This record gives sequence, C-alpha cells and structure tokens, in this order.
Amino acid sequence: MKTVNMFRRVLFGASVFGLMVSGNAMAEGKKLVLDGSTTVGPLAKAFASHFTKTTGIEVTVSESGSGNGAKSLINKTCDIADMSRPMKENELEAAKGQGVTPVQNVVALDGLAMIVHPSNRVKGLTKEQIRGIYTGTVTNWKDVGGAPAPIVVIQRESNSGTQDSFKELALDGAKVSEKAETQASNGAIKTRVATTKNAIGFIGLGFVDRSVKALPIDGIKAEVKTVKNGTYPLHRKLFMYTNGQPKGDIKKFVDIPKTPAGKKMINEIGFVNNY
Repeated sequence: MKTVNMFRRVLFGASVFGLMVSGNAMAEGKKLVLDGSTTVGPLAKAFASHFTKTTGIEVTVSESGSGNGAKSLINKTCDIADMSRPMKENELEAAKGQGVTPVQNVVALDGLAMIVHPSNRVKGLTKEQIRGIYTGTVTNWKDVGGAPAPIVVIQRESNSGTQDSFKELALDGAKVSEKAETQASNGAIKTRVATTKNAIGFIGLGFVDRSVKALPIDGIKAEVKTVKNGTYPLHRKLFMYTNGQPKGDIKKFVDIPKTPAGKKMINEIGFVNNY
C-alpha cells in the first residue's frame, strides 16, 4: 500500500497545517476554503493541488478536526467541511439556527486499522478484546495472546471524528478508560505506536505503513477489498459537507472523487474508492 507520507511529498505547497495553492483566479477573487478532519486532510490536499492546476482557483485546507470542520461550516467560515464521521444531531440543529443546510458528500471509504508495534506477537484481535482493552478491563498483552506486558492504550482527542467513529464501531459507544493516552492526529498515533513496543492505537487505512503492524479484527484484515465490501468490522465513510447542494466550483471540487484523476489519488493515498 502506498502511504500518505509518500504521497504528501509530491504535493505542491503541502504543509503540516494545510495547503495553499494559488493561480490566476486570485486576481479574480476566487477561492475555496476547507477545514476539518485530519484523516480526510491528505485527500483534500491532493484534490486542492489538482483543482488549482486545472482551474486556477486558490484552495486552502486546514486540519483542525471533524468537530471544528462542522463548526466552520456552521459559522460560514469555510466552503467545505472535511469530516471522518457524519454530522451529529446537535451540529445539524446548530446549523439550522444559522441558516446553514449541511449536505453530506461521500468522497471515499476507510477502515480504522488497529495498529501495534511490529515486534508485537499478537496476530489478531476480536472486537470484544478491543473493547476490553479500551475500556480498561484488559490491561496486559498476555490476556490476548501476547507476551506479558502492560498495554499502552492510545486514543484520539475528543474533537476527532476518528475517535467518534472508533467508539461507535469498536466500542458500541462505551467510554474509553481514563488511563488511555491521547494523541492529536493519525500521524501522531502512528509515530507513538511505532516507537512504543507495548502500545496499541487506531488510524485510518491510508496512514498504515511498515513502521506499524495492522491487526486483523475478527479474522478479517483491513484492506481495500474488505473495506469496499463492508466485511471489515471497522469500516466507515469519509465526507465533505457543503452548505446546501453543491454548485459551481464547490460542486466541481466535491465531484473530484468521481473522476479518473480523483480515483487515482484516492488509491495512491491508500483509501478506498466509493464510486
């Protein structure tokens, strides 16, 4: 699988905080603003680079988390909210109060990969075991087939759409143990697990590389085929929300995943095509 980090190096103008690419449209005052999910971020940046090259329209991409993306759309400070989970009822109500009508646009499919250090001898986990680890009832690797050692549990911050998706898909809404360590992004979790022998974490499929080991869940590997057909237990959709049905330049942008170029970018980054 080609990784996000590899793909990021070929993007023009990419940075840790976002991407700004400019063209002739700057003089015309044209611009698109995206904010939200760190999971969707690499896709948004790739689409932005492609969009500017083909249209000349400036695009900025910020990665402040799905929750902040929703807030930005509600407050009308972005054109598109990148989200790795559906909008919540309270967000939809807040949007209605601001005269905003969020419309969900699916841009790709993803699987939440459960990752451990490559040296970990555990070959797979069940959803029940994952629930035990993250709720604090299972605290040692020996209880799930590993070598005796305390489990270092890594989660995402509360504003993360990936965190919300994980709690829904893996924990059935159960509360994560207060002993769990929090990291701010997919990349931060991957780095922590890659450098911590007894850690476990979860990241989007497109972020998995050889620095970590992705464990099968209930005997099913996280890969394109199992995410596409829905057999991988922790599969989800990735979204770009717009205010109302997308039109004009916004529609052109959110429709990129339907094009050959968009599909190629999705595949190269490591996510799964929905079209």
